[in-house]
Amino acid sequence: MEWLINDALPVLARIFIVWIFPFSFLDKVINWDMAVKQAESSWLPGGAALLYPAMAVELLTPPMILFGFFDGIAAFVLAGYCAITGLIYHNFWTYPRFWSPTSAGYPHIWDFFKNFGLVGGLIFVMLASGIFQTVEKEIDDVTLLSPLASSQSAVANVATKVR
Repeated sequence: MEWLINDALPVLARIFIVWIFPFSFLDKVINWDMAVKQAESSWLPGGAALLYPAMAVELLTPPMILFGFFDGIAAFVLAGYCAITGLIYHNFWTYPRFWSPTSAGYPHIWDFFKNFGLVGGLIFVMLASGIFQTVEKEIDDVTLLSPLASSQSAVANVATKVR
């Protein structure tokens, strides 16, 4: 049972979180005209040009997450991608009566929530990767190297010795 919890389930969870993205990449390749139409449906300029970085994210980050190669950074990038695309392309609140199944905004509700559900799963990947601890350590290291931090630290040391 331990192998299931420690080995199999974490791998399955990562597979399930990211498996939509390679298929989304493939869909953009096969249905390029529809992908361009969707990319041009927002207020952002350069619809077709935006597809290339989107496709790179969808193709490259899933195997990085799955195989643990800079998985925290890949999960951060993919979570950002999901949040941005959710807000820009699935802004259901701009449609009148969006809760009505006959509204054009109705399908966007579920796409929006799906995107942010993926963001939640990707945050767990970031936590498991230790990226937050690594970034915190790097910030502490840089802070200790700064002249202001060094002088403040020296003042604090003198103050504790005086007491």
